[in-house]
Amino acid sequence: MIISFSFTVFAGLLAFAFTVVGLDPFIKYLKTNYIGQYIREDGPQEHHSKKGTPTMGGVIILIAIILSTVFVLLLEKSFNMTVVIVIASLIILGLLGFADDYSKVIKKHNKGITGWTKLLIQFLVALVVTGYVYYFLDRSSVSIYGLTEVNLGLLIIPFGIIVILGSSNGINLTDGLDGLASLTSAVSFLTLAIFLYNTNNIELAIVSIAISGSCLGFLVYNHHPAKIFMGDAGSLMLGGAFGILGVLGGLELWLIPIGIIFVVECLSVIIQVISFKSTGKRVFKMTPLHHHFELCGDNETTVVKKFVLVQVIACILSVIAGYKWLF
Repeated sequence: MIISFSFTVFAGLLAFAFTVVGLDPFIKYLKTNYIGQYIREDGPQEHHSKKGTPTMGGVIILIAIILSTVFVLLLEKSFNMTVVIVIASLIILGLLGFADDYSKVIKKHNKGITGWTKLLIQFLVALVVTGYVYYFLDRSSVSIYGLTEVNLGLLIIPFGIIVILGSSNGINLTDGLDGLASLTSAVSFLTLAIFLYNTNNIELAIVSIAISGSCLGFLVYNHHPAKIFMGDAGSLMLGGAFGILGVLGGLELWLIPIGIIFVVECLSVIIQVISFKSTGKRVFKMTPLHHHFELCGDNETTVVKKFVLVQVIACILSVIAGYKWLF
């Protein structure tokens, strides 16, 4: 276990290094070829200055995650089918996000691939992952925060699909302020790695900490004022990874407190849509929720600090709550 722990930490450091080293030439390439972000017209006025900032940084995040994970697992001689499923899923979701980003850049507006198309591909990925859990890992139960387990039988598949779709879109919605998605993701994936490692899902823990390390590496260039955005190539992939690792590790319900900001951001959009369509009134000034706080008077950096603080506190409390179960 000591060697495995060392390899797990090494994966995070390696991913951090790969990301930092890879982003500098990538940013220069994007600037040279005028590949930049297009900002939603109805968003806060302060964001219009971000127009043209290089995007699609998620490509480097994905490459760093894959390189560090594969390298460490091959060293540890612990490369298995579960890891193959995870990496394949991340590549598919990363390509989906890249295609969406590329479409926005070419068309020069903030609309890319249709929502239904993205949802269909996310659904298919989630179906494969949950089907693998049920038929190959032979698991159909859900842990209720380590207190007891509920056997869902075949319903584990639709349950897992909902978890993966929710988490994928949760991080995607969170990605709207400099450093917000990258820093909250780094905190959540690090916490998830602790849970995975201590429930004997070592390979998944290595993937999770590699993602955390890569997000921290991305933050070097993504903190305010951001030199690059991750785009859907990053946010869709990271969100999918969060749900996939949770489902494969049997930690579905733990994803709620560990990723509380992603949950709240997603819920704010759902509440806003339901309220507006049913009553014609908006609950929030703008969604996702971070824009509401901006329009209430907080500057971008303040909102990020508040949201990250909430995420950190929630993750610490999650580890404390699960301490007896984990350790």
